Amino acid sequence: MTSYHMSPEEFRANGHALIDWIARYMENVEQYPVMSTVEPGTIREKLPGTAPEQPEAFKALLDDLDNVVMPGVTHWQSPSWFAYFPANSSPPAILGELAAAGLAVQGMLWSTSPAVTEIESAVLDWLVDLMALPQSWKMSGPGGGVIQMSASDSTHTALVVARERHDVPVDRLVVYASTQAHSSIEKGARVAGYKHVRLVDVDGNFALNTTALAQAIEKDVASGLTPVFIVSALGTTGTGAVDPIDAIGELARRYGMWHHVDAAWAGNAMICAEHRLHQGTLENVDSYTFNPHKWLFTNFDCNVFWVADRKPLLDALSILPPYLRNEASDSGQVVDYRDWHVPLGRRFRALKLWWVLRSYGAEGLRHHIREHIHMAKELTQRLEIDDRFRLVAPTDFALVSFSHVNGDAATQGIADAINDSGKAMVTTSRINDQTFVRVSIGQTRTEQRHVDELWKMICDFA
Repeated sequence: MTSYHMSPEEFRANGHALIDWIARYMENVEQYPVMSTVEPGTIREKLPGTAPEQPEAFKALLDDLDNVVMPGVTHWQSPSWFAYFPANSSPPAILGELAAAGLAVQGMLWSTSPAVTEIESAVLDWLVDLMALPQSWKMSGPGGGVIQMSASDSTHTALVVARERHDVPVDRLVVYASTQAHSSIEKGARVAGYKHVRLVDVDGNFALNTTALAQAIEKDVASGLTPVFIVSALGTTGTGAVDPIDAIGELARRYGMWHHVDAAWAGNAMICAEHRLHQGTLENVDSYTFNPHKWLFTNFDCNVFWVADRKPLLDALSILPPYLRNEASDSGQVVDYRDWHVPLGRRFRALKLWWVLRSYGAEGLRHHIREHIHMAKELTQRLEIDDRFRLVAPTDFALVSFSHVNGDAATQGIADAINDSGKAMVTTSRINDQTFVRVSIGQTRTEQRHVDELWKMICDFA
């Protein structure tokens, strides 16, 4: 009988070959130009116009990783990656992803694979302790955590839950965030049907100004609108600014608003006790999200979303058609994570996070995050004492923001020259009508020598 399936023996041999390829990539990634320089359409031109009629040997697929894929890859796993925020991976995360792909389960319900749900719940409870979050956010309390695809998904979910709590037309509801909040706030509000989004002024350190927030809320209330949602940023994308979470929480409680903390990047640093002062008590927080796929060596996608009380979440998202009913769910003794986010289907994302936490241990994760922050602080000191540069914002974590004293053209020129060199990659942004360079330190394999080389380039191109 004809079969086109890859046999277990072939899979084993091809799998070894692929693991060898990935291991060589990890060994050699430092040698590649960090940013891909292909022209638009270059990769597509290497592909045939139609799918193959006959099966191809796996070696041909593997060869095209080098011939087709690699020229179009910007190397986020390079130790000289200082752009955006990290999108980290690590050997245990890769192997965890492989194991999850091999099991290929669909974890929409507890009953469809109990291990998917129970490992996820346990791992997120571990993180509550590791990050000193409220104990009531554990699954044993009124709250709980779930793994989503991205912080954007978590924010969009929180916006929907907040909307559903109010028996008020959506065009009378108001969302608040700082002018430096992530773009996903505005996008999520649009998707959820909100008409009013207030981007509130910031202070000198680019954190949300609570006086301006209170004034904006009072103005909206006086106009007959209903404030329903406020975002506190724990580490903005532009400069790493931290909003006054506790003070914002007080205003949220006073006006009955849902208070969401977006800690997508900097939340990872909360596993280090010395940085927890930035998140405050979290007493008046309704939801909190952070991305292990940014800085906790767990490859994309892996976002964590906690709620202080899961009842509003379930009330907003739970729909139970007959084909999903089962004895375990009806018993009320299990968690069905399909009710915790928009998608019904869900991958076994917790497996790779579980393996990372166990392979590194809390000690190892703290060590590497502290090393990254130390490197950022040292680079900040170098910039401070060099009269060619000006710091744009404080370095609270591992994001360094600076400009050239000669203005935007000189600042952009530094970034362009670094990126064109192929030896590193940075990004620029703008704040107060001024261009600045962002240096995000946190790639899995970044060492001091890579930051030293970046500093040399900054000086050479200044």
